[in-house]
This record gives sequence, C-alpha cells and structure tokens, in this order.
Amino acid sequence: MDKEFVKDRFLRGQDCSQVVFSNYAARYGLTEEQANKLTASFGGGSGIGETCGAVVGAMMVIGMEYGHKGPDDPENRQMLMAKRAEFFSKWKERHQTCMCRELLGYDLTDPEQLKIVLEKGLMLDLCPMLVTDAADILDEMLG
Repeated sequence: MDKEFVKDRFLRGQDCSQVVFSNYAARYGLTEEQANKLTASFGGGSGIGETCGAVVGAMMVIGMEYGHKGPDDPENRQMLMAKRAEFFSKWKERHQTCMCRELLGYDLTDPEQLKIVLEKGLMLDLCPMLVTDAADILDEMLG
C-alpha cells in the first residue's frame, strides 16, 4: 500500500482501521463501504488513544483469514492465535507499542494535544506510515 494513497484516504475522511481493512475487503466478499462501516469506530485508537487503528484493522483481516468459526473449532483457534502473535511480533520489530497515544506521542482525546498533532501533520505523516507498515506485514503473512 502506497503512503500517498493512504494520505489521500485520510484527507477524504477515512481512519487507519478503515484504510487497512478496506484494502482487503474484496478478498472476503465485502464491499469497501461494508468494510468502512465495520471499522468506523476504531480510528484514533478507538477514539480513546488505545490500540492503533492500523493494528485493529490488521487484526480484523487476520480474523477473517484465520479466525475460528465458533466454540467447536479449536484448530482454527490455534491458527488464529499463532497468526496474531506473528503479526504483533513483526509490528513490535518496527514499533515498540500498539498504543495510538504512544505512537503519536500525544493523546487525541485532549483537545490541546489533538491540535498539536494536527499542526505537526502527524496524521498525514506518521499515521500513513503506520497503515502501510500494517499492510506490509499483512501482505507478507497472507502471501
């Protein structure tokens, strides 16, 4: 996924989770609109600076690819857990944390800190890099 593509999506109102997950929507028989609606709540670390939306979007892709279908599916549950661990290991090689506020260095729930993030252009510089990193890891894992 190209960083300029991601910037364009951000300028058009998409969040990290939406950009990551919608990139894989067709693979799972979803429209881009369905993918965007499904992931709409996860931008800005679910709106509270917690887990980065790019990571949440990636976890949703991993769930679609490897997730278990219910309580009587232990093989797929084990596969999911292994793939989830693989993603986090690769992510942490690039970034020490999954927390939005730690990645940005600011808390988006604080209006003054959000203003700084916007003034510094972090959402159009750092965030697209995080999204492309998540997609690169997914591409490597999905083959």
